[in-house]
Parts: sequence; structure tokens; C-alpha cells
Amino acid sequence: MNAPVAIRTKTAFRPELAPDGTAEPVVDVVIPVLNEELALPGCVKTLHAFLSESFPLPWRITIADNGSTDRTWPIAQELSRTHENVYARRLDIRGRGAALKQTWRESPAAIVAYMDVDLSTDLDAFLPLVAPLISGHSEVAIGTRLARTARVHRSAKREIVSRAYNMIIRMGFGAGFSDAQCGFKAVRADRVRPLLDKIADDKWFFDTELLLLAEYNGLRIHETPVDWYEDVDTRVKVCRTAYDDLRGLWRMAWAMSTGAARVPMPRRSELAPLHPQATIAEPRNPLLAKLLSFALVGVVSTVLHTLLYLLLRTAWSPAMANLAALCVATLFNTEANRRWTFRRHGGPRLRAHFRAGLLFALNYLVTTVVVTAVVQSLPEHGRGLEVATLVVSYLAITVFRFVALDRWVFRSARPTFTA
Repeated sequence: MNAPVAIRTKTAFRPELAPDGTAEPVVDVVIPVLNEELALPGCVKTLHAFLSESFPLPWRITIADNGSTDRTWPIAQELSRTHENVYARRLDIRGRGAALKQTWRESPAAIVAYMDVDLSTDLDAFLPLVAPLISGHSEVAIGTRLARTARVHRSAKREIVSRAYNMIIRMGFGAGFSDAQCGFKAVRADRVRPLLDKIADDKWFFDTELLLLAEYNGLRIHETPVDWYEDVDTRVKVCRTAYDDLRGLWRMAWAMSTGAARVPMPRRSELAPLHPQATIAEPRNPLLAKLLSFALVGVVSTVLHTLLYLLLRTAWSPAMANLAALCVATLFNTEANRRWTFRRHGGPRLRAHFRAGLLFALNYLVTTVVVTAVVQSLPEHGRGLEVATLVVSYLAITVFRFVALDRWVFRSARPTFTA
């Protein structure tokens, strides 16, 4: 079981009052269902008892029936009549994504969440999941089954498919989250609603699309390790879902490369924290952090460039050796700075790499001119002077490169904010 997380009591949050005098919910837990007449009653009763006994904030449960043809909808209506703070919503369109988009838009709660009807995730992780959203530290929180401290029981087939899929996301998009598809998520409604209109998928890919868009547009994603037990009666077709997800990833890669995934967002500093004493902290010295990271990447790039130059110089001219070495070093430098220095996970890569290519041309021109001038003006020079001149010229242009990367190359990848 996860250890309990300390959090302030319900009264400290001073929730707004509804017209009937009751407290508006701070957290709305949505349960999307499709033909779940057998699982739904037990799920709602278990979740209702857990929230009533263990959750310190005003809450509600919303059953989102998205196109059931069995007795799921009558059961949902009955549960809403017999259980306090349980609401039922029926949609004609099918798909978990469609159900979540509609109910999250309509919810009066500051935090909207969802979990699967089978309750595969241990509910003890729910309070740690929403705590970072309440404090203002993060805007999106997800459960992860891939953390070292998570305890997971599932088939080898689902384990392999899940790990392979999430590895593709991390390698292909530079994603910072580890588990895209765990059915245990919560978000700040005011921060995520602008993204909902951009999400095209109405089915299982909704989760991945939400997270990629959130990270691309600058939202913080918090991960909570969970205990998870596979429902052997699940109706998810793993291979078919994985295929549809891969198609969705291709669509997202194109949207990010063209800048179509950008969404105007309200400034973080303009959003009131959910707790009256919470603050949304910014980095104490973001410029210093950037400079240190850029310097470290620059040192590694310079060493890589120099070693490659020395290796290739034994067979090639200074210009050709410098060109090949600079190509490799620049590719490494651009990708490393994009991911670590400027934190541009995703982004319009085609435009960014085109601009980085122009910087590469300038870098190559300057360093080649300098090295060639040394070779021609000092024909008896030693190889040490040649290398030293190359290193000095490479470092000199690095200052200009830092400003250009920050203010020009990756500028279009930044999230757009509205006043």
C-alpha cells in the first residue's frame, strides 16, 4: 500500500458554495462506462465508501455512460438516486475519450479525474495523485505502473506491449512521462480545458494525446507510482489498440513538427492556486540553469568535435575533416540542448532543425576560415596550434549560438500564452 500523504483538512480549502448551500466539489472523479452493468454497482459503492471515509476534500463521482445498450444506464441512474454526490451523464457517442472530454468540460470541480470501472488501480494512490494539483506544483497527474516502486500484476503480453509503446513515446517525442495509458489520471480543469478542443481521438489514444499536448504546451506532469492488478475480464483488444495508438503517434508527430499542436494557454502566474496559501513556484534562476546545462553540453560537443577532427584529419583536408566532425557535433549539440537546456519536448522540429542548420553553416564558415588561415599563414605550424585555434573559434561562436538557440531556433516551440 502507498503511504498516506499529509494534506490540509477540507475546511482549509474554503470551497465555493452551490445555490443550495452545499460545497462545490473540489475533485470530480469520472467513471467512463460502456455496457458495464455487472461491474458498475460494485465500482461505485467501493469508490463512494473510500472517498467518504478517506478523502479530505469535497468530491463527487460522475458516471459517464457513452452509448451502452445493456442495463448500464438505468443502473447509473439508480446509483445517482441512492448515493450522495453521485451523478450520471449519458452520451450518445462511444469512446472513453469522448466521455472524458464532455464530462470534464461540464464539471464544476477545480480538479477533474478519471479511473477505470474495474478499479484495477489501488485507491490508496488517489490522494497522492491529486495532491500536486492542489498545491499548484503540477497541472496534470498520472498513475504509473512502470516506476520501480509500483507493484503490478498483469500478463506478459500486456507488459511487453505497454513497455514497448511507452518506449516509443519517450524516444520519439522526448516525453518525460513513463506510462501514457494507465487509467488513473487527474488534471486541473482550468489548465487542461484549452487542450480538449485539440484532442482529435475519442477512444483509447485520448490519454496519450492529452499528455503529449500538455507537455508540448508547457504543463507540468506529475507521476505517482501505483499498485495495479490486471482485470482478466477486460474488453481492451491490446494489439488492435496498440495499432491505433501508433497511427495516433504519427498524427501527433506531424502536428508537433508543423506547430499545429500549440494551444493558447493562460499564464501560470495568473491562475489562483487551489489552496489559499499555495504558490506556483518558478525556477529561482532559470537563466543560470540554462547556462550551466548549455555549458555542459558545449563541453561534451567540443570534445566530440575535436576527437572526430583529429581522427579524420589523418586522411582528409582541414576543411573536410572539420565539416564531418562539425556535422556530428552539431547534431548532438542541437538535440541535447533541445531536450535538456531549453526543455523543448516535441516542438516544430522541421523549423527548428532548419534554423539550427543555418547556425551550423555559420559555425562551419567561421571555424573553417580560421583553421585554413592558420594552415596557410603558418605552414610550419604544429598540429597542436591547429587544434587550439579550432577549439578557441568553436567556443567563441558558442556564445552567439546560445542566444540564437534560445531566442530564435526554439522560439516557435514555446507555448503561447494569453493575457
